[in-house]
Amino acid sequence: MKAALLQLSVSDDPAENLAVTQAMLAEAAAAGAGFVLTPEVTNCLSSDRAHQRAVLSLEDEDQTLSALRADAERLGLWLLIGSLALKTRDADGRFANRSFLIGPDGGIRARYDKIHMFDVDVSETEKYRESSGYRPGTRAVTADTPFGRIGMTVCYDVRFPHLYRRLAQGGAQILTVPAAFNDTTGAAHWESLLRARAIETGAYVLAPAQTGLHAAHEGRPRRTWGHSLAVAPWGEVLADGGTRPGITYVEIDLAAVDRARGRVPSLRHDRPFDGPEKP
Repeated sequence: MKAALLQLSVSDDPAENLAVTQAMLAEAAAAGAGFVLTPEVTNCLSSDRAHQRAVLSLEDEDQTLSALRADAERLGLWLLIGSLALKTRDADGRFANRSFLIGPDGGIRARYDKIHMFDVDVSETEKYRESSGYRPGTRAVTADTPFGRIGMTVCYDVRFPHLYRRLAQGGAQILTVPAAFNDTTGAAHWESLLRARAIETGAYVLAPAQTGLHAAHEGRPRRTWGHSLAVAPWGEVLADGGTRPGITYVEIDLAAVDRARGRVPSLRHDRPFDGPEKP
């Protein structure tokens, strides 16, 4: 299976972002990709909650989702919409950061809400509280396709290896990590984390990313790391998207998963143990 990782530099305008994404999706399909992946928050990257409330939609009203579902059907391909920022009907008004797997019939085959929220202080001047605007998901998700079982995650999830182990032990052969990764932590940790998740699970890791300085009509613009990565089950980097928007292609061969897991079958070697006690 030929997969295509779309690297975007979205703004906080969903309509503007949709046009760019659709053009890249058509280009990937024309190049023979049967599985296309987009980054986290494909529709809108913004830290301004008032602006998000003004431009975001509920899932069943979201124009990006409906348009990309139609494109997947028209082009006859599998599509991972890395995530969309969506309104919810939650009483506290928080959004969902939701990943979608779309089949070649345009149907939604799986949904995954990002579990781990990016609540960090990167520096004295750069602080994030994702949980103030988004409510975390509570369920790990796998989905079957003709080219393998997919385990769905999003961005900051990559720092929680137990999630990936659970997905792999649940049969996932391809792990998706769409991201809008911070450029400071990206430079330090992005590749190392993705390679570690591949090595620990013996699975492909496909990580389409946002990149560059993101235009903002409201609020402070953000900068993301880019470097969309495809990592093989043995841990080698197969492709790196660099720092410019574009498309990165990679061939997926599940025999590589079988070889990696056969050589080091650590997914079958869990042992019960006691301790340590919590302080």
